[in-house]
Amino acid sequence: MIARIWHGYTKPEDADAYEAKLKPELLPGIGKVPGYRGGYVLRRALDSEVEFITIMVWDSLDALKAVAGPNYTVSIIPEDRLKYLSRHESHATHYEIQSIQGLVGLTR
Repeated sequence: MIARIWHGYTKPEDADAYEAKLKPELLPGIGKVPGYRGGYVLRRALDSEVEFITIMVWDSLDALKAVAGPNYTVSIIPEDRLKYLSRHESHATHYEIQSIQGLVGLTR
């Protein structure tokens, strides 16, 4: 399995609106894509901004590439969410998941 990890930042006053855009799905229609296993949205307040980390779990790198294409590392940010981000990573990072303990629905 593969974890796709990405960081984005908002101003504190935009954080709740941005987070609402991430629910119920990180990306529109992603829950129906073959090979997508689920995701996490992490949030933490920093001094002058709010950091968001998204972690999307995929069965394989091939499953991710089938959706994202050959430039699969490039960040995918729907247009309606860009206005809330003060800055963001232009590329996501990808890790092989070596083990999972105690998470329902995700097994390795």
